[in-house]
Amino acid sequence: MPSALNFRTLDLNLLRVFDVVMAERNLTRAADRLAITQPAVSNALKRLKESIGEDLLTRSPSGVTPTPRAEALWPEVRTALGSLRAALAPGEFNPQADPASFRIAIADAAAATFMPHLVAQIEQARALANLRLLPLTSRDPSRLLERGEADLAIGHFPEAVAALIDAGPEATLRHQLLQKSGYVCVMRQGHPLARGELTLDGYCAAHHLLVSFSGRATGRADLALAALKRERRVVLSVNQYFTAGRVVAKSNLLTVLPAAFVGAAGFCEKVVTRALPFELEPLHTTLLWHQRHDRVSSQEWLRSRLVDAAQLSAE
Repeated sequence: MPSALNFRTLDLNLLRVFDVVMAERNLTRAADRLAITQPAVSNALKRLKESIGEDLLTRSPSGVTPTPRAEALWPEVRTALGSLRAALAPGEFNPQADPASFRIAIADAAAATFMPHLVAQIEQARALANLRLLPLTSRDPSRLLERGEADLAIGHFPEAVAALIDAGPEATLRHQLLQKSGYVCVMRQGHPLARGELTLDGYCAAHHLLVSFSGRATGRADLALAALKRERRVVLSVNQYFTAGRVVAKSNLLTVLPAAFVGAAGFCEKVVTRALPFELEPLHTTLLWHQRHDRVSSQEWLRSRLVDAAQLSAE
């Protein structure tokens, strides 16, 4: 049987190593982040195993794999470390003097819209901040943030935000609206439907490209058409707005994109936009983060810069 944990003799530095290893799932990358050697990381994990009385990680071809006990323990460790860090040094972050790395889960549309302005702020301030953008393939990044695999998530998360509002004070995630953008119909320069106002009949008679992050065969435009007892023919489905823009610029397909993305992506000279002949709810781009980062000064700084970037992108 596992031995009982003696908390009085536990070295809290072991929990910090455990936290970083869980985030990276690789001892070499964890050692780089901690600025120690890989053997030192391995030794810390061995000491933590001896303190807890059971394995927390096992070797895998790509690095390490957490045990069920580690999966259950990690969220509590991350929250405790974050609270301790905020309590001991709430105003410690100096972006010009303190290096900081941030992991942001973000879709391509939001990245194209916000990242140029965010990077410009970082360079103008001469901040020692490094950004790592992670692919966002889900409309609900809650698990990603709970597990600490990303510091922030930026995208359109209607179900996740609704769940947080329903949960009220019990919610472990925080959310902030960054931007609202309407949708437009996008087609190539010289497309027959670009000559005038886009009608519902003309839209439905055309061939279409669907952007579907989930891989579903229908999207929001299809639901709106179904409510009008109409339908369209989707010739191609892709999972990125950038791909959609490139394809429609060289074909007769129509697609639906957020208006803010079309301008940010530099497609304006190659495509034409028209108002949709039916109603679609605007795209709400939301910032999500875990409550453990509420009072972490470096995270507060980054969130403030993102709000500024969203405002600049809307100008």
